[in-house]
Amino acid sequence: MSVTAEPLTIVVAEDSAILRDGLVALLTRRGHDVTGVDDGDALLAEVAVRAASAAGLPDCVVSDIRMPPNFTDEGLRAAISLRGQYPSLPVMLFSQYVEAAYATRLLETGAHGVGYLLKDRVADVGDFMDAITRVAAGQTVLDPEVVSQLVGAASVGDAGLARLTAREREVLDLMAQGRSNAAIAETLYLSAGAVEKNVAAIFTKLDLPLDAADNRRVLAVLRYLEA
Repeated sequence: MSVTAEPLTIVVAEDSAILRDGLVALLTRRGHDVTGVDDGDALLAEVAVRAASAAGLPDCVVSDIRMPPNFTDEGLRAAISLRGQYPSLPVMLFSQYVEAAYATRLLETGAHGVGYLLKDRVADVGDFMDAITRVAAGQTVLDPEVVSQLVGAASVGDAGLARLTAREREVLDLMAQGRSNAAIAETLYLSAGAVEKNVAAIFTKLDLPLDAADNRRVLAVLRYLEA
């Protein structure tokens, strides 16, 4: 589901100067206020400065995973630290690496306003811009390849997941990608009512009772990804 684009304040953390400058230029041309930094420490410092200023937190952080000094998971650790300090801060990982563990660690900070896209699979600028806008709006956006790895790592030992039909798993897979019911219906060529019935069955089989204090859609996705 697309979200109407409004000018956003964005911090981009990327150690490659060419890619960082390219992302900053791309986003700036589309009317966004963008700052680029080159490592995890600089990202933490930039967000802290903004949080203490009148401008407040950025609308979204876009971060690579592997950055200096060790090129392991510095960007991920910075993102997780930021979510710990500012739980409402939208964060999108933008990496060339597919790591189910990385996605799970980010989702453990809360599925609200998180994303994980793969650099090599972003072929359309419009899709990239839409993903950032959706994450900034609080949605969950995961590249299908990331979801596939998470699903492949899931254990059938979870009784709730084992009870899901093939169609229900397809619906839950698309839910994990951040798709709305309408988008799921379009993708699977189902009616809106059929999607709603599948979603309701998923909630029931995963033992997620209706509770105003919880978002069952997010809980279902987390159960699926963490199993």
